[in-house]
Amino acid sequence: MRYAIHRYHDISCGHRVVGHEGKCRNLHGHNYRIHFYCEPAEATVPLDNVGRVMDFGIVKLLLCSWLEDEWDHRMLLWESDADLTELQRLDKTVVALPFNPTAENLAAHLLNVVGPKVLDGSGVKLVAVNVEETRKCSAAATL
Repeated sequence: MRYAIHRYHDISCGHRVVGHEGKCRNLHGHNYRIHFYCEPAEATVPLDNVGRVMDFGIVKLLLCSWLEDEWDHRMLLWESDADLTELQRLDKTVVALPFNPTAENLAAHLLNVVGPKVLDGSGVKLVAVNVEETRKCSAAATL
C-alpha cells in the first residue's frame, strides 16, 4: 500500500512569458494555487508512529512558507528577460528565475529543486506539484 498527502497554498504574484505569442508576453499576475503531493521517503516506513505520512503543519512550515518568503507578491521573471535589469532597478520585488516562468516550469522547479532542498531530512519526498494559474488552467510536474 502507498500513502500520500496533499496540501495546497495560495499566493499572488506576477510574471510574463518570454516568447509567448499572445497577451501573456506582457507583465501580468495570477492568484496561484500550488498543490503539493508528498509520500514517505522510505517505503519501509510509510507512516510515523502517529499514523501519518507527515503532519500537515510541517508541510505548511516547509513548503508553503517557502512560497510565502520567495514568490508571494513578487514579480517572477526569466533571467534572460531583456527588461529584467531595468525592472529590478525599479522594484526590488522582482525575482530572477533560471527559466521562463510558465506554470509547467514553476511546477518542475518546485518539484526538482525546492522540494528536495526544504524537505531534506524530513522523512518525506515531494512527488508531484500542480500549479493553477486560474481555476480553469493548471500544469503539473510528477516524478
